[in-house]
Amino acid sequence: MTPMTLHSTRSRVLAAILFSIVAIFVLRLFYLQVIQHNYYAGLANEEQLKKERIPATRGIIYARDGDSIPKPLAMNETVYTVFADPKVIEEPNKVVDVMKRIAGGNVRAGFEDLLKKTDSRYQILATKVTRLQAEKIKAEHLYGIGFQAMSQRYYPEGGLAAQVLGFVDTEGVGRYGIESYMNEQLTGVDGRLETVTDVSDVPLTIGDRNIREPAQNGKNIVLSIDRNIQSYTEKVLLDRVSKSGATNASVVVMNPNNGQVMAMANLPTYNPSEYFKVSDIAVFNNDAISRPYEPGSVIKTFTLATGLDKNVITPNSTYVNNDSILIDGWRIENYTKGNIGTISIKTALQWSLNTGFVTIAQRLGDGTNINRTAIDTMYKYFHDRLGVGRMTGIELAGEAAGSLAAPGTGEGNAVKYANVSFGQGMNATALQVAAGFSAIVNNGTYYKPTVISGEMVDGKYKQETKPAVVAENVVSSLTAKEVRSMLEESRQSVYGNLDPAGYAIGGKTGTAQVAIPGGYSPTETIGSYLGYGGAEKPEYVIMVAVSGKDMAMAGNTDAMPIFTDISNWLIDYLKIAPRG
Repeated sequence: MTPMTLHSTRSRVLAAILFSIVAIFVLRLFYLQVIQHNYYAGLANEEQLKKERIPATRGIIYARDGDSIPKPLAMNETVYTVFADPKVIEEPNKVVDVMKRIAGGNVRAGFEDLLKKTDSRYQILATKVTRLQAEKIKAEHLYGIGFQAMSQRYYPEGGLAAQVLGFVDTEGVGRYGIESYMNEQLTGVDGRLETVTDVSDVPLTIGDRNIREPAQNGKNIVLSIDRNIQSYTEKVLLDRVSKSGATNASVVVMNPNNGQVMAMANLPTYNPSEYFKVSDIAVFNNDAISRPYEPGSVIKTFTLATGLDKNVITPNSTYVNNDSILIDGWRIENYTKGNIGTISIKTALQWSLNTGFVTIAQRLGDGTNINRTAIDTMYKYFHDRLGVGRMTGIELAGEAAGSLAAPGTGEGNAVKYANVSFGQGMNATALQVAAGFSAIVNNGTYYKPTVISGEMVDGKYKQETKPAVVAENVVSSLTAKEVRSMLEESRQSVYGNLDPAGYAIGGKTGTAQVAIPGGYSPTETIGSYLGYGGAEKPEYVIMVAVSGKDMAMAGNTDAMPIFTDISNWLIDYLKIAPRG
């Protein structure tokens, strides 16, 4: 091979090698820049793009305060976690002294030993320390002590309306009451901040990858609960129950003209700020909406309204009372005996005679039997129109439906509906009873029960202007007038001296048996009272239920006084003028 040929061959080999190297670089660059583009762009973003969550502030829950600006019942406060770096703590004895003296009950058990863990750089010494406590600790200039701020729910009125409110747990989630039911609206939506930074994590203000989405804070809700009515109701309930020895009690105070709940109280109760101290979680339940029971004789007002509305009785109707009545071989008796002979329905109402209301049920049928027509009619009025055995949809977690046997089912028979006529053989909550009764006395409009009256927007109360109407004409205005007249006359004849002159106050007692497997408890009854008050029209409805384990509570002695105390106070508080 000549020198020239050898040189040419070498050149070609070198060119081939260089071409191969260039090709490898090109292919590698193509792989990195095109095929792996998204991967490396993501890595760059992780290095250059700083992402921050902008936490939303949980909405405040307010209560009405008469004609004044609503007052907060649930709000947020900043608390601090105090931590230590044991490796750099210089004066552990001083730290122990300061923490015990200032943080007190907020320190962790055995926190002194945590300061000895010098192989650790982070140990929590105290939690939920207030801003004032944190400032005092900072003023001690303790080297190696740090603070982490966090927000927690705070209930400035203590246990007021506890079961209406519920609480917020350590994860920031609403539990029970309106805190749970409206958790999403109260929580709001976190915002986000994404910004490109340099190598020193300094944000670069120029760039199309910068994103700022502000947080949408939670809704500030105003309850229909009036803090003054709620406070007085809770006080009366506690005082009266303490005297009777009852262990459980519920009161619902409603505005019958719009469905708003002005007070809802239960015993036993708790402080939402200290929910973690509660040993029996049943205390968290709002019995007024979550504990259906056989309401007893207060339901006779529903039977009375049904009979009047269907024109099978009038306020002056009579019947023959023998103190017992036979329905399909089942004998039903009066609790109060002695009114034998031909008596009026008014007398049956006044003395709460079961036979009178079973008679109304018979007259809704063929006059002598509680037939399918009677059962269908009672179900239509009780369940479909007045809401017995149906959830109301109130904005509170844990509502129960109760039960009322449907016609045509095994339970929906004559004996069952004979019992239903005087409030047994069915289950309803105190709220259901109050809402249905409100529709009867307000001339026939069933309003959806609610605990919300509006919201606070930019510091101003924005009131809901239109109540939610579920149904109109559930009874006629004439029926409503007749029921009110009979209830007022019945109350006047027994308790008239307890009410102020010039006002229309009416109501009905109830003493309900407690169902147990195989029958009813021989030792326990639930005392209740259902009534309304006002002047030219009903301005409030109050439903009271009182009970205790193996205790015989009565409507007239245990529940009625609670109604009377609240009713008399409401007349003054609501500034209701007497009838002219």
